Amino acid sequence: MRSTASIMHLDLDAFFASVEQRDKPSLRGKPVIVGGIGPRGVVATASYEARVHGVRSAMRTAEARARCPHAAFLGGRFEAYREASRLVMERLREESGLVEPLSLDEAFVDLAASPTFDPDRIVDVVGGIRADIADLTHGLTASVGVASSKLMAKIASEINKPDGMFLVAPGTESDVLGPMQATAIPGVGPATAERLRRVGISTVEDLRAPSEDELVRLLGVSAGASLWKLARAIDDRPVVAERETKSVSVEDTFEHDITDRILLTQEVDRMSRAVGERLRRHGLSGRTVTLKVRHHDFETHTRSSTLRAPTDSTRLLAETARGLLDGVDLAGGLRLLGVGVSGLADWVQDDLFTEPDEADRSGDAEPELRPRQRSVRWYPGQDVHHAQHGDGWVWGAGLGRVTVRFETRLTPPGPVHTFAENDAVLTPGYGGPDSCAPDTVET
Repeated sequence: MRSTASIMHLDLDAFFASVEQRDKPSLRGKPVIVGGIGPRGVVATASYEARVHGVRSAMRTAEARARCPHAAFLGGRFEAYREASRLVMERLREESGLVEPLSLDEAFVDLAASPTFDPDRIVDVVGGIRADIADLTHGLTASVGVASSKLMAKIASEINKPDGMFLVAPGTESDVLGPMQATAIPGVGPATAERLRRVGISTVEDLRAPSEDELVRLLGVSAGASLWKLARAIDDRPVVAERETKSVSVEDTFEHDITDRILLTQEVDRMSRAVGERLRRHGLSGRTVTLKVRHHDFETHTRSSTLRAPTDSTRLLAETARGLLDGVDLAGGLRLLGVGVSGLADWVQDDLFTEPDEADRSGDAEPELRPRQRSVRWYPGQDVHHAQHGDGWVWGAGLGRVTVRFETRLTPPGPVHTFAENDAVLTPGYGGPDSCAPDTVET
């Protein structure tokens, strides 16, 4: 355990929703919910204006609509989120050589790794970082916790949310943690909390009463031993600058169950292209291709195939994923489909006597993988450009029409116009119609 509060946990406030409010002046100060907008969608992030109505991350979108029907429900714009995240992470790395990103909007920073570290200036340094982030990202705010361990830094970042800071002075960790609910400790989810509740444990202080052996008998060896330490704020995990990427994947939940094998094969091809592009963009390759399916009754299965050597070939990924799909029973239909690659490496071993795929060289789809011509899939929140009216975003779409509000981050709230969905002078921005498809780089 450290003798100084030198580990910082930074969490961007309501990140996806805040980016949307930043870029859409008409939504500032109003409830915004980002996530799946279909009947089976789930909430990714809710603005604080929506949270007062009980909307939370991972809630079904249908329930969120019932709780906050006047909110703006938007699909994701991951290119915009990645760009904001890049600016934040670059600023953190200027402060310290030890930055451990946890997600696009969250990271640990070892402040003691800075050559100018001064424990007496922590508050000023953190204040400067937060101010710089707001300036670099055009107004995004961050909540920060600083402590002698990763556990306490993460917990501290929740105390003064949003847009606040909390420093846990060394020696006070146990006092700060004790009155909190046991669920404040990472890893204590609903199932573990219920098991603890049944034996009379609700707070962290309660969790300190049983012996380590008793917690092991109750929760298992790993969880029991870990919770015994964390309840006492014992955590010596270091900040790790580079987290190993475990997999790259793409998945999508369909609005209606799909039984058409040809249509599902086209979806597999599309996802394989996206996975291949991301592998190449990050200089990675992988050996194990995994197909994830969720049936109409919510039963979920994964099927995997391991290749002879790592690859980033779109053609090979698609062929392997198609083969896995061939073995799936489609009776009743699929509600979710995903393609992923694991067993990652930073090198590729292709057949030396085989020409690289044209798609891998140019970024375009191979002829047999190129999707059929189809109209653009417009979705609320999507960036668009109109030849006459300029830049804006999709307010709503359906019945052959698309309604656009023309405004940007740098303009006041703009006018709204409606067009035919196939209007030739209306084009999607930020990556086109598939930019809202969920993509995962798992760590």
